[in-house]
Amino acid sequence: MKKQFVKTSNFIAFQNAIRAVESRGAAEAGMLLVTGEAGYGKSHTVGSWAEQTGAIYLRANQDWTPHYFMTELAKELRVDTRGPGEKLFNRLVAAMVNPGGEPTPLVIDEADHTLHHSAAVLEKIRDFSDRLEMMVILVGMDQIQAKVSRHAQISSRIARVVSFGAATLQDISLTCDTLCEVKVEPALVAEILRQTGGRMREVMNAIAQVEGIALRNQIASIGMDAIGNRPLVHDWRCRSKTATKPAASRAGQIQGGF
Repeated sequence: MKKQFVKTSNFIAFQNAIRAVESRGAAEAGMLLVTGEAGYGKSHTVGSWAEQTGAIYLRANQDWTPHYFMTELAKELRVDTRGPGEKLFNRLVAAMVNPGGEPTPLVIDEADHTLHHSAAVLEKIRDFSDRLEMMVILVGMDQIQAKVSRHAQISSRIARVVSFGAATLQDISLTCDTLCEVKVEPALVAEILRQTGGRMREVMNAIAQVEGIALRNQIASIGMDAIGNRPLVHDWRCRSKTATKPAASRAGQIQGGF
């Protein structure tokens, strides 16, 4: 498979939210909340954006404390971690301003872990956001929005919320066209959607399997006839029988089921 980033509908929604936060009226309301179930591509999308823009990217740990968070941030920024918290905070504030004088955006993945102990870690993140008036992107599961809403001093700083959903048929078709070394026929694209339920993590695995079958058989364009009853997704959770059960028949009947 090719190594490229695919601009799915979730990415476009995220990109639009970024623009909205950048053009916000209240400087202190610089937080963007990205939510969604596991496997929908939140971390990959936001991580790729952070890499392209030079944003700071941290993955929260379950045992984070405010000082632990600052220590991890300091390591990322190559800042001296020694000394009391106040001095560390001030060093970090100075390091988070880029040479042009603008604050560097901060991404916190697995942000659900920042809400333990009365959201003490998220409060510390808010301190940085308030001091620098910078953008903070929090990435978490569906429930994080309700949890954050319990803390008014934080929720009032959320400028936008983006909820990642299942990939659409168009998203999967675009992903196949962009990443796959062979042509994936429309009926097989639809079957990938059916078996994966639109979870991009599983979609990627399915595409890799389809590509492998095509390359082993020296097929330039692969369709349902080459797949047969082979499952493209192996879900140990057995999410549902219909989600992972192979198609019982050929492409025409598969298309008719959508």
